Amino acid sequence: MYNVGDYIIYGSSGVCKITDIGPMKMAGAVKDKLYYTMVPCYIRDSEIFTPVDNDRVVMRKVMSRQEAEAFIDSIVDIENLEIIEEKRRELEYKQAVLTCNPRILVELIKTINARVQERTAEGKKVTASDSKYFHLAEDSLCGELAISLDMNKDEVKDYLKDKIEWA
Repeated sequence: MYNVGDYIIYGSSGVCKITDIGPMKMAGAVKDKLYYTMVPCYIRDSEIFTPVDNDRVVMRKVMSRQEAEAFIDSIVDIENLEIIEEKRRELEYKQAVLTCNPRILVELIKTINARVQERTAEGKKVTASDSKYFHLAEDSLCGELAISLDMNKDEVKDYLKDKIEWA
């Protein structure tokens, strides 16, 4: 169980700060069930309520500063995703983003970056799918690292550009 003040990853909402834990204060809500009340860090004027025992949405604690720095140092060793069937490319991208796993997000970013470079060299345009999922993965990864490293997302992107080639 997490604590008030903890930053967690909550599915596609990204980084959220837990502001309260307790029964929901709404008419008709089950009074003996505990809920997290969370505020997404990158979605304005939003509040999320979810049962503490929710297992349908990815919920995990944000990396610590030390974990984030070690992770960034390991990025050069992370390989691209293996997309076997071209027809399943977008599905593979979507599944990768839904994991909310930083390592898989880097695999996706590297894969799309390599594909974009290849297509550009062939005189082809970047596909909408490549662009969409690159930005989703980058936003998710940089959002978490920004909290871990006490930076804003743009600073994280610049920091990664200094460390690795794909950013």
